This record gives sequence, C-alpha cells and structure tokens, in this order.
Amino acid sequence: MEVQDSLKRSVWNRFVKEGSLDESRIKKRISESWFLCRQEGVNPYDGKGETILTKENFQQRKNENRKLLHAALPILKSLLPFFEHTKSLFLLVDPEGYVLFMDGHEMAMNKAKSINFIEGVRWTEEEVGTNAIGTALRIKEPIHIIGPEHYAVASHSWGCSSSPIWNENAQLAGILNISYPVGFGINEQLLPSVIAAAYAIEQRLVADARSRELQLLQHASLVQSADEWMIICNDQGKIVWLTERMRKLLPQWHQLTISDVKAEGFSFLGEQPLYSFQQKEDMIGYKIYLKNVRKQTPCMRPKFIYEGVKGTSEAFRNTLLQAEKASRSDVTVHLSGETGTGKEILARAIHLNSSRKNGPFIAVNCGAIPKDLLASELFGYVQGAFTGAKRNGHKGKFEQANGGTLFLDEIGEISQEMQVALLRVLEEREVVPLGGLKPVPVDIRIITASHRDLDDLVEKGRLREDLYYRIFVYPIEVPPLKKRAKDIPYLIKDYCIKNNWNVHFSKDAAEYLQSFPWPGNIRQLLHFLERLHVESGASQPTLELITSMLNPAKTSQQLDNRTIEKLTYREQIEKSKMADALLATDGNVMRAAEMINMPRSTFYRKLKKFDL
Repeated sequence: MEVQDSLKRSVWNRFVKEGSLDESRIKKRISESWFLCRQEGVNPYDGKGETILTKENFQQRKNENRKLLHAALPILKSLLPFFEHTKSLFLLVDPEGYVLFMDGHEMAMNKAKSINFIEGVRWTEEEVGTNAIGTALRIKEPIHIIGPEHYAVASHSWGCSSSPIWNENAQLAGILNISYPVGFGINEQLLPSVIAAAYAIEQRLVADARSRELQLLQHASLVQSADEWMIICNDQGKIVWLTERMRKLLPQWHQLTISDVKAEGFSFLGEQPLYSFQQKEDMIGYKIYLKNVRKQTPCMRPKFIYEGVKGTSEAFRNTLLQAEKASRSDVTVHLSGETGTGKEILARAIHLNSSRKNGPFIAVNCGAIPKDLLASELFGYVQGAFTGAKRNGHKGKFEQANGGTLFLDEIGEISQEMQVALLRVLEEREVVPLGGLKPVPVDIRIITASHRDLDDLVEKGRLREDLYYRIFVYPIEVPPLKKRAKDIPYLIKDYCIKNNWNVHFSKDAAEYLQSFPWPGNIRQLLHFLERLHVESGASQPTLELITSMLNPAKTSQQLDNRTIEKLTYREQIEKSKMADALLATDGNVMRAAEMINMPRSTFYRKLKKFDL
C-alpha cells in the first residue's frame, strides 16, 4: 500500500507542477476532477476550508434541510459506536456542499479542525479540490478517495467515502460521508457501509414523506364544507387534496401544479400553513383558498395534459392541436416522424386526455422484439402452447390493454404474416391466444407510429394495403427538432430542472444550440446535455466546449484518431462494418447485428468498445 501511495504522490506531483497526467495510474473520476480543479484555479498546496457559515446562517441552513436531518441523524448516531475503532467521522452534507452535521472520534475531530473541516464549512471541489464529498456532489455517484488522490495537500492525510442521498422525488437531498485519518491504515471497506447507510436514510425520507402526506389528508378531513374553492398541497407545491366542488371542474387534478390551477381560471385569495400533528413546529404544507374567475360555459373542456415540453413553436403547437382533437374520440391514430421526436409521449398524452384515461396504456416497440416472439407478445398464449410456455399461459399486449390504449411503435417493421394476424384482430376486435381456440373480445384504442413513410412501404409491397387503410385513419406528424428550434431553450431548461443542474448558457451558446440541426432530435439533445453535464460539472458550459462536442468533423476526427491508435487492423474493419450496418438500419441495433451476422450481446459490447 505504501508503494501504491508513493506512486500516486509522484503522479500528483507531476500533475500539479507540469499539468501532465498518466491516466493509466489514476482512476478516471479522480483525473476528471483534477483537471476541473486546475481549470478552476484551486490551490493544490492548500485545501483548507475557507467558506464557513456564520452561526445564524448555519442554523438557517439546518432549518432548510430539516427533513434530511430528521431522517439521517437517528441512523448516524446509532452507527457511530460501531465505527469507533476506525477513528472515523460521520458527516452529513447538503446539496450545495455545506456540512450540516459532523461527529465521530475525538482525535479525528481535532485533526479535521486544523484544516477547517468543521460543521458549516463548504467542502466542494471548487473550494478545496478533489474530495469525496465535492466529487460525489458533482458526479452524483458513490466514491472513495484516499490520500494523494485528493487534489489539495490539506486532505492528503485523509481517506473519505461518500454516497449521494436521494429524496422521495428522486432529487439529490445531500451527501453522506465517512472520513478517517490514513495514518492508522486505509479502510477501503467503508464505501459499502456508506452506501448502505445512505440507502437507509433514503427509505426513511420516503417513509417521512408518506407520513406528512397522510397528515395533510388528516387536515383535509377537518374541512367543514365540500363546496369551498380550496386545495391542500405539500411544502413543495404538490397538490394532495382538493374539495369536491373543485374535483368536478378539474378531474385530472392529480396531474396539475398550483400554476396550472391558476391558469385554469382561479385566483388565489390566501393560504394557511399546515403543521405536523407530531411535531407542532414542522410546517408540512398549505391550505390554499381560491376564487373561481373562469367563464362559466357548459361546454368548457379541461386543459390538454401533455407530460413533455410544449414549447412555443408553431409546428409543435399544430401537432398538439391535432392530438387534442384525436383524444376526443376513439379514432385510430398514426404518428409519423423521425426517431427521437417523442412519439410515445404524444401517444400517452392522447390516451390520458381521452375517455380511456383510467384504462391501461400499453406500449410495444414492434421493431425491438424478434419476429418469432412478437406473436406471443401481442396475442399471448395458453398453457402448453409451446415448450417453455408458462404453466398458466400469458396474456398478450392486446388483452393487457383491454379498456385502454395499445400503442404499436415501429409498425412498419412487422412481417407480412404478422400483418395478416394484426389485421384480423383490428377488424374483429377479438384475439385468439397462441395454442388456444376460444377468441377473447378486446375493447381497445389503437395508436401506431413509425419513422418510415407508410405510403412508400405500401408501394414497395412491404406493408399490406388493407392494413394501411386500417391504421392510417387520423395521421399526425411529429415534427423533427430542427423545425422546433424555438422549443430548444425550453427543452434545455426542463432537463436542467429535472437533473438539479443550476447552469446558465451564454447567448452565443444558446444560439449555437438552437441553430444545430440535431439529426437525432430530442433524444440526441438530451443525451448531449447529459454528456455536457458530466463534462462541465459545476462550471458554466462554454461555447468552445459545446462546439467541440457537437462539431462532427472535429469530434469525429479526434475520436477516430484516438480509437485507431488502440485498434488492430481487424478491429478497424469490424468497426467500419458495424457503422455501415447501423446507418443502413437507421440505428436499429437488432437488425444491424443480424445484417453482419453478429450476436446482439457482442454487438452491444463492441458498440461501447468502438465508441459508436
């Protein structure tokens, strides 16, 4: 271990002096963090805590994180005696890197105090360099950092294990950390303990959230009149309950936010805080009084609910208008559009706004299921239908969707034989499971989708004309992202909110992202943002970074040069074949693998290896 520590120290020395790094000798997450720290100008020869909250601000921050503290402290205090022999410290840190709680071995506490590693300090990468707390905050993954893996010398005599803690809404609630002086030995087994403890805290957060919601419903039971215009929401603004009078006007209330209620024609008269029955000082939600200012028209329809990002583009506004019209009846809908445009989200919206909204929504990707399995997936089978069949048989997707909506994505990929069987079900509205004799009636609404031109498939004889007329009743085109350029800022904002990424794009960067063609549409944009989030971390993404990641010529050349150096001649040929197959099949991995006669598992493994 001393030899390994010496090697790491020599790698660290060379990096801080020269900026060069042998990445084979250091973990990837550590090297990423070192480069970020160097870019941020963190002093590698210091690393003591500098940003420390005042007593008043520290108390305020603890109040803001009282849910996390309430869930975590009983667990941490029960664990402390079991870790006494490791001379460790337990720390609880908020999502901005401030230490809310620290306790543990007295000697370790004194040692930590000498570098200002105390309650109220901000312990992020920007403040003190690479460390388990700050790095876990950025990458949102568990991590263990030992000795000279830390960027700054102040932490070189410490070993630290950290794990993120996620709340009931899958948002980052904080970081759990165990730190110990390495002079008494390196304990790499602490990380599993930290992860397990973080999971226990998460379960407690979920249980506490349920308890608060039940208490809010208790408050609701005390409401005297059901004729009031009133809602009860939790402290995050999520609607938990509303009066019977409001339910009649807002039947889909559980999908609405307070802002949505306001947009439906209600003005706010006032709010009353609601407190926990168990802890009287703990505010758990609000009772909000409203006034109905909407025009009372008997034919007023509820707002069209769409779970994706609507934006402001004319192209997508027309698509949503068509979808809203389609939701008013049971008409068979076909969604056409490029891959990655959000066809399934739109299909789900049509279902949720239709009279079948309380029934199931079953989605099937016809292109992702092998041809010989598609029949059993769609129609089901009876006991003993074939070798390996389940003892009690299996309900197919048609039966599972009974009373609701069946969404058949990539309908253009099904075989001629399957087209005949599908046509029969659509005409007769009954399905015969494989191996069975008795038809089962089904009451379903059909929505299909494809990135292919169905007219072209009919002309080429790949799609039956009679099936075409059955499914192409009410076509809706989902526009590609290049026709929704105005919506890109809204999509980016939605991603940042959902991923707790507090970032600002410069005007030049925003304009570049709007002007980029995005051949992979929304899916490509979201994957790019995910990669950009990792690359930029807590820093603001620069235009230079964005263009280097999106410039096909530059990026492709860099990747190709880097990969070619590592690949053998045979592997280079194999990579080329795989790339050609993916292009020929529009990115369909299953068909690309079949085209070059490669097992799918091998194809997936080499996709990653070749960075395709």
